[in-house]
Amino acid sequence: MAENRIDMIRPDAPELAAHGVFGVGRTTLSLTNPDQVDVLAVIAGEKDKRYDRPLTVEVFYPAAAETQPVPIDAMMRDGSMIKLSGRSAPDVEADRSGAPYPLVIVSHGYPGNRFLMSHLLENFASKGYVVAAIDHADSTYDNKAAFEATLVNRPLDQKFVLNEMDRLSRETDTLLGGLVSTDRTGLVGFSMGAYGAVITSGGGLSKVAVDGNRKKIGDLLAIHEAGSQSYADMLDDRFKAVVAIAPWGRTKDYFTEETLKGVRLPMLYVAGSHDDISGYENGIRKIWEESVNTSRYLLSFEYANHNAAAPMPAPEESFSYSEKLGFAPFDHYADPVWDTVRMNNVLQHFSTAFLDLHLKQDLDKAAYLDLIPSSNDGVYAMNEDGTPKQEHTYWKGFGNRTAKGLMFEHLPAAKCTLPLQPGSGPVFRPDHKSTAPAREPSLLRQL
Repeated sequence: MAENRIDMIRPDAPELAAHGVFGVGRTTLSLTNPDQVDVLAVIAGEKDKRYDRPLTVEVFYPAAAETQPVPIDAMMRDGSMIKLSGRSAPDVEADRSGAPYPLVIVSHGYPGNRFLMSHLLENFASKGYVVAAIDHADSTYDNKAAFEATLVNRPLDQKFVLNEMDRLSRETDTLLGGLVSTDRTGLVGFSMGAYGAVITSGGGLSKVAVDGNRKKIGDLLAIHEAGSQSYADMLDDRFKAVVAIAPWGRTKDYFTEETLKGVRLPMLYVAGSHDDISGYENGIRKIWEESVNTSRYLLSFEYANHNAAAPMPAPEESFSYSEKLGFAPFDHYADPVWDTVRMNNVLQHFSTAFLDLHLKQDLDKAAYLDLIPSSNDGVYAMNEDGTPKQEHTYWKGFGNRTAKGLMFEHLPAAKCTLPLQPGSGPVFRPDHKSTAPAREPSLLRQL
């Protein structure tokens, strides 16, 4: 089998992409969410059928720095098994020197699996996070079922895993006992995982979404409808920050300007400017613009498509054409313009700054998020002693000539109570030319 490295850091990677000081352990949990609505049975005509919903979760956690890595056995898009080489080892002793650690829950796309974003899983754990990556039933490579099951279950799975991680953290005789602080939980979602993350963040579904699925599944989506009591009851203040990569739903009006007013958590949205699945101008960008009641960022990879930054590098075995799929699995992982490792490193950098700020209250990381909007407009001007000149506007953490082809924009909350509010940028359009006016000093600089 190929080596398929998931821990590559390019020489031109931004500063915070690097792995942290910890080694990484991993352990597999088999969880069961009891007495759930069986969406697939409802579609088949069994309206009241319920079942115990199984979920496999891979937990990555800080371990001793000298931990010897063991490859991960993972499934590829076509259902075949491959090995992934990184920095983690199964079921090794945790390093509890910094415990309890913040929790990050990671939610894949449709279809996907818990290792699709494995480059992030190990990276976060090496920096002092406990990371829980979900295999969403009915949405994995070997268990892909009707799309409606994903629509209903995705945010429910995210909340259930939070509750289970909280339960396990309180059992002192387990590996996770005392290791994780669920009161400081981040959520990272890709595509349909990001759809669920928007719902989990307070952006409930529209009546269009509920009514459009009523013929197949009745009122099952109403549990997530904005303004409903069931939806209000599902929201959980243990979630503190969200990274939503290519969130799906806005182009279909599953989210609207009105429902997105409910988003209440700090958000880092990530997009390719040519996303043909979730949409950019009328999709991801609009979600960012319409989340008006929270502080939110938008990281855009110019010319990238739907696979911007989230998937791991395409496994070597994926290069061959698959008769089963009708295409090379490579297409599921790669982007036609951007190098995947480059995108992974950029996402590792920005998500580290964002999560450290909001989950660890590391205020020094705010400077990495207070940037001019277009990387292409940055001026690199340093003194011989390494200090920046007055005209230096290059993105913090990026080496000279490395911040290119990216946009990073911020919009503050309409009524924001966060202690730090970096200045907002201009609206980005795909001509890649910034028309940014001179900015007022940000609150960060005033502080």
